[in-house]
Amino acid sequence: MTVHNLYLFDRNGVCLHYSEWHRKKQAGIPKEEEFKLMKDGFLAFQTSRYKLHYYETPTGIKVVMNTDLGVGPIRDVLHHIYSALYVELVVKNPLCPLGQIVQSELFRSRLDSYVRSLPFFSARAG
Repeated sequence: MTVHNLYLFDRNGVCLHYSEWHRKKQAGIPKEEEFKLMKDGFLAFQTSRYKLHYYETPTGIKVVMNTDLGVGPIRDVLHHIYSALYVELVVKNPLCPLGQIVQSELFRSRLDSYVRSLPFFSARAG
């Protein structure tokens, strides 16, 4: 099992952050177009190759993670990314302007460490 990528969107659909781990195939379209396709709301979506997990906060922040098919429900993981990482390291940081792409290296490194610590993250998947 593994994690392919993660998106964070604001309530207007602006992609605030994108991370990628074991993504074998690219969409073949510019990232901006891909972001537009991923921003609209639903809880989960599954294809024959990946599972898309979706979490939306009351403030309209959307957390989207793509994993392989073997990963079960991860609402708690997405909530942790929002509450313990995004809110604590971005929203509460006066040096991080809200509504703009997240530039915080501390957020990026903590997010990467957290995702790599998940039981369904496989270092061998790449």
